[in-house]
Amino acid sequence: MKILLLSPLALVAALGLALDAPVGAGAPAGSPLARPVTVHGTVTDAYTGRPLSGVQVWVLGTGLGTVTGADGAYALALPDRFDGTRVQLRAQLIGYATGAATVEVGSQTGAVDFALSAAAVGLEGLTVEAEAAPMMDASGRSLSRLAPAVPGVARSKFESGGVGHPGWRYAPPTDREGYAHIEENDFRSAAAHPLSTFGIDVDRASYANVRRFLLRENRLPPADAVRIEELVNYFPYAYADPRGDAPFAVHTDLAAAPWAPEHRLLRVALRGRPLADEDRPPSNLVFLVDVSGSMQSPDKLPLLKQAFGMLAGQLRPIDRVSIVVYAGAAGLVLPPTTGDRRAEIIDAIDRLEAGGSTAGGAGIMLAYDVARRSHVAGGNNRVILATDGDFNVGASSDSEMVRLIEEKRRQGTFLTVLGFGTGNLQDAKMEQIADRGNGNFAYIDSALEARKVLVAEMGGTLHTIAKDVKIQVEFNPAVVRGYRLIGYENRVLAAEDFDDDRKDAGELGAGHTVTALYEVVPVDARSRVDIREPGSLRYGSSRDAEGAGPGRETARLDAAPMTDELAFVKLRYKTPDGERSRLLEHPVPDRTAGAGEDLRFAASVAAFGMLLRDSEHAGEATWALVRDLARGALGEDPNGYRAEFVRMIEVASELDPEERPLAGRR
Repeated sequence: MKILLLSPLALVAALGLALDAPVGAGAPAGSPLARPVTVHGTVTDAYTGRPLSGVQVWVLGTGLGTVTGADGAYALALPDRFDGTRVQLRAQLIGYATGAATVEVGSQTGAVDFALSAAAVGLEGLTVEAEAAPMMDASGRSLSRLAPAVPGVARSKFESGGVGHPGWRYAPPTDREGYAHIEENDFRSAAAHPLSTFGIDVDRASYANVRRFLLRENRLPPADAVRIEELVNYFPYAYADPRGDAPFAVHTDLAAAPWAPEHRLLRVALRGRPLADEDRPPSNLVFLVDVSGSMQSPDKLPLLKQAFGMLAGQLRPIDRVSIVVYAGAAGLVLPPTTGDRRAEIIDAIDRLEAGGSTAGGAGIMLAYDVARRSHVAGGNNRVILATDGDFNVGASSDSEMVRLIEEKRRQGTFLTVLGFGTGNLQDAKMEQIADRGNGNFAYIDSALEARKVLVAEMGGTLHTIAKDVKIQVEFNPAVVRGYRLIGYENRVLAAEDFDDDRKDAGELGAGHTVTALYEVVPVDARSRVDIREPGSLRYGSSRDAEGAGPGRETARLDAAPMTDELAFVKLRYKTPDGERSRLLEHPVPDRTAGAGEDLRFAASVAAFGMLLRDSEHAGEATWALVRDLARGALGEDPNGYRAEFVRMIEVASELDPEERPLAGRR
């Protein structure tokens, strides 16, 4: 079985497109796409009839390809030079046998459907020649257009070969993946602990990794691979842009918790100010590429090369990029090169080959040295590390690595980490160094995810607009008996850390959204939750001991209890080059409303994570509840992310040894 792998720029060059063509513009007269013909259709599961998203459909022997959307539909525009010829189509999705069809191309080309049969095919069994990639312009965005069905043309269906059924099991390689243990946040008493403080998290790696376990390997993920905040934050939400001078807007709302109707669900959300391309500061990027022997498999270095090809397509003449590699030793493959010299950049990426051991420490030190020598004052100075996380030769001590990364962060060079592959993924290590480097951590499991992270969300991934962003929520004990922060376990801070500018916290990228959910127990709720209340204190109330400022708490205790506010939200942040934080404040009225579409969907994702973790706090959640919530909140879903999530719910419910009504789990 062979997958076609071409970088987006190679596809553009092969199609003869102008590199500076505007997105969505028509093809110039006389170009190969001046009079395109289209092959289109749908791809479904042969056993269930369910549409399959993310299937790569391509013309064999060419760089022409696309991928199916959430509805399983694809449309492949072909240059007119194919008119009147016979082409071989392939449809491929890991976990299914490849579908094949021979089609005569013409102005009346009809719909070609594929029904793929499940097959236990391991990634290590695939031969990589070239990957089916979507046709893209210079910005990495798809040029394909979904064509309507041609009336009166018979539809032909091609069944893929292979054996298997939905219960097949993927045989993963030797499992050396590393995940940090997560001790879930418990309910806290609002009287004893009114303040909840944490640093924001915009990582999305956990969601893509969970998707890999469910949809590609057909197995449930380890509990510690499930970071609920990263699952919730994977999806875009329709939060309003900021209006004032602050780099982000703050939004809150309150509704009933679906898995515990007697409780409430508080959402605290941020929306970063988006940056137009012309407003982005110049970038000094150093690609740090792991080319050790562990990176040889198709889902690692070959996919990494395609991902960096996509990112290279976003560079401008004012940007500079360098490439450093490490295996048994570290070396400079591409010195600092301006973004308009794309052919040189792509050629350097294409020459990368895997082999040798992993001198990760030496590679990081060299990458930071290259970044320092090309530093752009006021620009985006960043090392982008791409690896499976296996640092096993040389200066590989985690503490050494963290100290180096923190030092370079203070000097103005941030770190983004991209994880690749299976069986050897060092998730815990990569998340830690990304956090310490004022960057973010993404897991790239497909060309689609690479395009999402490095093209569609490039501003948020690579351009920090606020750093050390902390949130502190003060709950009103006159209204709230207890509360629980859902997720963010490794981002929790002490109450006194909120006002301490020396404490590192999370970063917010341009256009990024951040969502945090609290499950709140009202004082009058008939809840089965065990909340430990404070005993009597000799020297005053527990709130005096946990106050956030001299005199403020005492003054409030002397006043009549406030009953119109549920909570008070405070945020601190620094500008990307600043060292003193700024404060924002936002009261939360005690007013429960019907949950909107975005909040219902976020609640579904949170409950999904709790079920995967077998959480004791999952209440009345079931797979059916999670599925129905998600289906009822799909919205427009232009990229099919939410529809894909519904598919993940269905797979997880089939794999779960018991359909869990979870009665009495509290």
